[in-house]
Amino acid sequence: MLDHAEPQEKQRSGRSLPVRTGGTLAADAVLRAAREAGRGAAAADRDRRLAPAAVTALKEAGLARHFVPRRWGGREGGFADLITATALIAGQCPSAAWCGMLWAAHGRYAARLPEEGQRELWGRGPDTLIAAALTPPAGTARPVPGGRLLDGRWDCVSGADTSDWILLAAPATDVPAPDTEVWVLAVPRREVTVHDTWHSTGLRGTGSNSVDVQAVFVPDRRTRPLRDVLAAAVEPGASPARQASAHLAGTAMFCAPALGAARLALRSWTRWAATAPAGRPAALADPAVRRVLARSAAEIDAAALLLERAGAGADAEPTAARVEAVNRRDAAVAAELLVEAVERLFRTGGAHVRDATGEVQRAWRDTHTVAAHGALRLDAAAGVYAAWREHETAAEGEGGAQGAAAGPRGAR
Repeated sequence: MLDHAEPQEKQRSGRSLPVRTGGTLAADAVLRAAREAGRGAAAADRDRRLAPAAVTALKEAGLARHFVPRRWGGREGGFADLITATALIAGQCPSAAWCGMLWAAHGRYAARLPEEGQRELWGRGPDTLIAAALTPPAGTARPVPGGRLLDGRWDCVSGADTSDWILLAAPATDVPAPDTEVWVLAVPRREVTVHDTWHSTGLRGTGSNSVDVQAVFVPDRRTRPLRDVLAAAVEPGASPARQASAHLAGTAMFCAPALGAARLALRSWTRWAATAPAGRPAALADPAVRRVLARSAAEIDAAALLLERAGAGADAEPTAARVEAVNRRDAAVAAELLVEAVERLFRTGGAHVRDATGEVQRAWRDTHTVAAHGALRLDAAAGVYAAWREHETAAEGEGGAQGAAAGPRGAR
């Protein structure tokens, strides 16, 4: 999906075909969610929360159930499918796409809870909305008979107000040591206090407020060590996404709302550039403006290709260290490309494009906010990628001709 048109039926490019064992998101339902989110995008930005109609549309699109195990009625879907759907919805409302993407992702984490804990979340259906605050851990989860006693405050919990459950990460002691176990605990929304603290520059509609928990007992069936939630886990019969680590495609999923926001900015900017004011030629008559269009569109397309490959690779090789290293690199680079593209459009768009109620400035704010997420920082991704390359180089040196004869193995 490299064009920047309004949402419509599209076919996959055929460049890479992700491997799936689970179901896929219904295209018509995703399109309906995108359109509903777009209708409420300005209000979400103003009110700092999604409208109920947008939340319902995201749920009906199947985002919450996308990674939920099949035994609970979920899809056990793939990464590529979710990345594509997230970018499409973000092309209308990046805040809605961000929340929908996280509701999907958190279902994957909750699937690592013990069986009886999963039953509490999904026993009545797979469309449970799950918010989370896993990094950095906060508060304490002190062991007590039968479970843990949870206290603390967590920031930036996207969609907390509209979620049914919240996953919270907390160390087991007040003064954590380096080897202190951190636990993930599933808490019903009714046992959590949400504080109105989200006054961000961008992604305003996500309602990423702070939450507070005071002496809430969480039974063992709703707890799991954080390391087990985030790590890869070989699970016979499960879909590839169920077995993958949090980092395998997590960064590409985080970047997908920025891709949609950049496409939104490009569409709106192009309408401005192609419209001739009274008595004057359209801005696109200027060769310099055409260069802005060409370069920004190419950068957005390049970012889309990187994210498409990341999703396909994660679906095909869910436990490969190479895929994780390349995906983290590519998502961070894609985020930088999208910021550069939107920044260029914003600088050259004229006063009306930068109007406080316009789509370009909103998309500009949203793109910058997504790219500022810690998961998309190139320094950290580059460190992981360099460590993998160093390990591969050493292994190839030891293997000699045998390693060279193996040939290329995809993105390197």
